Amino acid sequence: MEMSIHEECGVFGVIAPRPADVGRLAYYGLYALQHRGQESCGIVVNDDGIFVSRKDLGLVGEVFSGETLDRLPQGTMAVGHTRYGTTGAASRSNCQPIEVNHQKGHMALAHNGNLSNAAQLRDKLELSGAIFHGTSDTEIIAYIVTKERLSAPSIEDALSAAMDRLEGAYSLVLMSPQKLICARDPHGFRPLCYGKRSDGTYVAASESCALTAVGAEFVRDLEPGEILVFSKDGIVSRREHCGKAEPAPCIFEYIYFARPDSVIDGVSVHAARLRAGEILARTYPVQADVVVGVPDSGLDAALGYSRASGIPYGIGLIKNKYIGRTFIAPGQDHRLDQVKIKLSAVQDSVADKRVVLVDDSIVRGTTSGRIVSLLREAGAKEIHLRISAPPFLNPCYYGTDIDSRENLIACHHTVEEIAQIVGADSLGYLPAERLGALIGQGRCCDACFTGRYPTPVPTDTRKDRFERKLSEKSLAAGSP
Repeated sequence: MEMSIHEECGVFGVIAPRPADVGRLAYYGLYALQHRGQESCGIVVNDDGIFVSRKDLGLVGEVFSGETLDRLPQGTMAVGHTRYGTTGAASRSNCQPIEVNHQKGHMALAHNGNLSNAAQLRDKLELSGAIFHGTSDTEIIAYIVTKERLSAPSIEDALSAAMDRLEGAYSLVLMSPQKLICARDPHGFRPLCYGKRSDGTYVAASESCALTAVGAEFVRDLEPGEILVFSKDGIVSRREHCGKAEPAPCIFEYIYFARPDSVIDGVSVHAARLRAGEILARTYPVQADVVVGVPDSGLDAALGYSRASGIPYGIGLIKNKYIGRTFIAPGQDHRLDQVKIKLSAVQDSVADKRVVLVDDSIVRGTTSGRIVSLLREAGAKEIHLRISAPPFLNPCYYGTDIDSRENLIACHHTVEEIAQIVGADSLGYLPAERLGALIGQGRCCDACFTGRYPTPVPTDTRKDRFERKLSEKSLAAGSP
């Protein structure tokens, strides 16, 4: 995987029939969702209407220790979040869940996704007197829900009214003093599901793998546009936003973001990646001795390629799984390659062999080039690179950290040129017209490959658009 594309966020919520160690349950859930974001994480516990939280920059295992978990009280509800920010810097002020104290009580909100109309909404709110403490679009959602709650009869009514104003991707877990509420945008860009434990505890999460991690049995995915309200009175499904837009789940969830043991909207992520590999094998056959996948998200597609082609599957690359955000990248003065620190080649698998190398994407090409070099140094005779996604040609406005065409290698070079740049003997991308075959159902959002956007395109797409220096703002406005 090209290291310039980052993971999504992960959200988690739990509601128990009686006071329990829900904070620790949320901790286990976030651990299972750690692959979706490594910048920061947080948990808020509801102890009979009193919210107690722990949030900070870092991995789940860095932010939470046994001691910090012990300090979280018993409660009936908790929400958790693990973050990679696509809007807003990596700062403590942007850590989630976001907590709000307002006239009608407390609220804690965790969000996965990216609003395509965040800039317009924030401008309007600031002009009306709103004061923001951070720069994430999650705070915009929290502010709108809070504002609607002042006149709405319930928190779920307030959320429903807020959804009328939100555009783009959002899967939300919201906690009030007495309710746990989940919501998914009408396009269903980002996944959200829920399950139930044997003790009557309900759990909601970005991916089904987090339900399994806490001993919950999967019940179902939320439908695009659905609001699900959990309370002591049971579960209520609100569907007034369902059917307002054509469903467009993000295809990159299946290619890269999600864990292979997750099932999203009824489709196994592992099976989708196997199909990608099978399509690559039939579209770009080659004479080779071994198929090797780039850990982690290239492994399933490599297995699919092997099965369809009859070429043996081999373990050719090993990933150092113990490098987290605290890893200090080598400076320019050091002749150390980050790729060599994070990946190493298995010489016995690739030496004197023709290798099919399967990865999930190419962004700038630098990482792919270094991985190819690793295999060359280990003695590979030929390297045929196969990518389980089409070329990236467009920015993403729904949560993937691709905000400019200028850094996308496929926007400036042909496939043959890219193969030469990365040092591969041949290169084949998954055909864009075959994306639907990965999930075997309806339309998906493939805008980063095709340019077909399900929502209006924002004018300012930079991750740091709410954190610009005075000089940058002046230049943007045309001031001297």
